[in-house]
Amino acid sequence: MDYSIHDAIEAGFNKIIFIIRKDIEKAFREVIGERIEAICKQLNVEIDYAFQAIDDLPKGVKLPKDRTKPWGTGQAVLACKGLIKEPFAVINADDYYGKESFFKLHDFLEEYTPEKPTDFCAAGFILKNTLSENGGVTRGVCQVNENGYLTGIDETKNIVKVGNKAAVQKEDGQEPIDENSHVSMNMWGLTPEFVGLLEEGFVEFFENIKGDEAKELKGEYLLPIYIDELLKKGKVSVRLLETQDKWFGVTYKEDKPVVVESFAKLIADGVYQKDLFADLKA
Repeated sequence: MDYSIHDAIEAGFNKIIFIIRKDIEKAFREVIGERIEAICKQLNVEIDYAFQAIDDLPKGVKLPKDRTKPWGTGQAVLACKGLIKEPFAVINADDYYGKESFFKLHDFLEEYTPEKPTDFCAAGFILKNTLSENGGVTRGVCQVNENGYLTGIDETKNIVKVGNKAAVQKEDGQEPIDENSHVSMNMWGLTPEFVGLLEEGFVEFFENIKGDEAKELKGEYLLPIYIDELLKKGKVSVRLLETQDKWFGVTYKEDKPVVVESFAKLIADGVYQKDLFADLKA
């Protein structure tokens, strides 16, 4: 998260919203929030908090009795309603995306005008740069037209690394997949008007799962799935911004040493300073 915040500020973003659960607010502020707030104050970067709650539901929707977790990334962004008044980027806090994608998203979002409320973008990573050595991963495999716009996102589970190639692991064997495919890693560039669409979609989500006990207990309102629905209906456009950066994160506990080594190498290579934010304060 620290590296993403650094890269976003370096790229020109000047506001950060942490989306957390209310019950972890105190611990989050003590461990992360207060430290980042102090850094951002020096850099004239605004900090805010949004709280995702399991019972924050559309009017008339009742919380299923045995539901235990919030409703996914779509609801998380919706928790920012009232805080978002400008074009914005969405990322996962536990992923490392690299510098290039933040600069590309920021440049795209700077072109926003209210006359283009449904012009979005997404960072498009190369599949082979996002795989784990330790098991299968789920990736949003992108379908892209000749003009560089998304036409669909196929959430594909259990993609494994096979030498220098990639495959989808199935019960009856492996199905090859192009390792140079573009994939979405839940890094989006969106407009303030998107929040209204997201609100409408949340109502539709509950209409669609009504009476399906399994989905009422475990279903999630996910950004890539909803954006894919909007694409299929022709309601939005999403420009794919290719990035050659290597994504990494801890999908499996065995990934941790590799991630630690990767950050150490980035520092040794001069991509980051050991005092991470020192270059921004200079």
